[in-house]
Amino acid sequence: MVRKPSPDSPGHTDRFKIKGLVVVAVFFLVWALPVPGGLSDQAWLQLSLFLATIVGLILCPIPMGGVVLIGLTVSVLSGAVPYREALTGFANGTIWLIVVAFLLARAFIITGLGKRIAFHLIRRFGSHTLGLTYSIAAADLILAPATPSNTARAGGILYPIVRALALSFDSTPERSPRRIGAYLIKTQYQCNLVTSAMFMTSMAANPLAVEFASKVAGVEISWGTWALAGLLPGIVSLAVIPLFLYRIYPPEIKRTPQASELARRELQKMGKLKRGEKILLLVFCATLTLWATSQLHGINTTTVAFSSLSLLLATRVMSWNDVLGEKGAWDALVWFGGLVMMAGRLNDLGVIGYFAGKMTSLVGGMPWMAALIVLVLIYIYAHYGLASQTAHVTAMYPAFLATAVAAGAPPYLAALLFGFFSNLNASLTHYAAGPAVVYFGSGYVEMNSWWRLGLLVSLINTAIWFGIGFPYWKFLGLW
Repeated sequence: MVRKPSPDSPGHTDRFKIKGLVVVAVFFLVWALPVPGGLSDQAWLQLSLFLATIVGLILCPIPMGGVVLIGLTVSVLSGAVPYREALTGFANGTIWLIVVAFLLARAFIITGLGKRIAFHLIRRFGSHTLGLTYSIAAADLILAPATPSNTARAGGILYPIVRALALSFDSTPERSPRRIGAYLIKTQYQCNLVTSAMFMTSMAANPLAVEFASKVAGVEISWGTWALAGLLPGIVSLAVIPLFLYRIYPPEIKRTPQASELARRELQKMGKLKRGEKILLLVFCATLTLWATSQLHGINTTTVAFSSLSLLLATRVMSWNDVLGEKGAWDALVWFGGLVMMAGRLNDLGVIGYFAGKMTSLVGGMPWMAALIVLVLIYIYAHYGLASQTAHVTAMYPAFLATAVAAGAPPYLAALLFGFFSNLNASLTHYAAGPAVVYFGSGYVEMNSWWRLGLLVSLINTAIWFGIGFPYWKFLGLW
């Protein structure tokens, strides 16, 4: 076992100092540049602090919540942001939606319902390797709407199952990764990115994109609109990717009766559906129904989420200690609230519009669809240089959306397309997203294979979401 360095160890301290110095250096380097014409000194100061915060999110000298809190505090102390505006992000309804969704996701782990769903699908469809991967992807799809941390969903619920399945076939990273483990690991990671793209509440930064769409383009995207727009291309991607990887990165084992047997044994250990699981299942179904039909009944999606959490607390499926113990939710509240405020302040000061105007020259004269496609492709492959989906959305989504809209792209279409590819772009590298660290870290897939397959999957997803998506979104009236 490799022991992690202590926070007080010399190596850890040195890395902290270096990363911290890089963040500070970014701020002073940007701030020292001449202020472009058309921007105020205050706007340039806020941009310098914002870019330093983004670099901090990428390097993580301290956890993300701490990085954003420092950036927020310095923004107020420097006069870039008035005190009364500094806290507005924490009162944002979209931010609280994702916080409560984190808490609902915890209920799936506490009750074991997430694993039960996965094992039921594996028992039913897991007798063939391809069917096994489809069953895991189906479990991911079912859990995705209520698990905004795709790292928790992929790593906390599904990864232990995938790893156990690989080991049951004597497929280990050291001796026999290609027996079945490498295929399962790579396929499940890529499918997780697709399910993350399909729902507003299936990846932590998706609501951030929704909030930016509202501030930058005046677009109000509901939960149901996002889900409906992502449904068809998402299902096609989930159908194609496992088959594609099965052909070009095939497992040695084709039939997997042991998987069904493993699932049967695990379900026997779990016993009958418990009271908490039954209640959670009913609440989960009701929540999805109300989210999907919010335009009919008029109940805000955040209100629905709070109602669902209240029911779980009232029926003691979750305790208040469970709520307090979900660190991811409260961490998200801090860094989401701070980032929304900082990005909104940049928009108010005209920074987003300024850079969008500069970027428009790149696509000037193009038809809006060609301009949108070019911008999305740049947006996708820029992720080679980023190690965080949240940092990518924060740094690039507002400016790219503003540029696309300025080029004539329909606002709803552009906002959703950049939102979808804020997830799908993580297919590229082994550091592209939280789940990548978990799955690549298993040791089953070599780095060159991870990058090669990731690039090919990104091309397939792009072809599917453009080729099928545009006609489908035309049918839905998004353009």
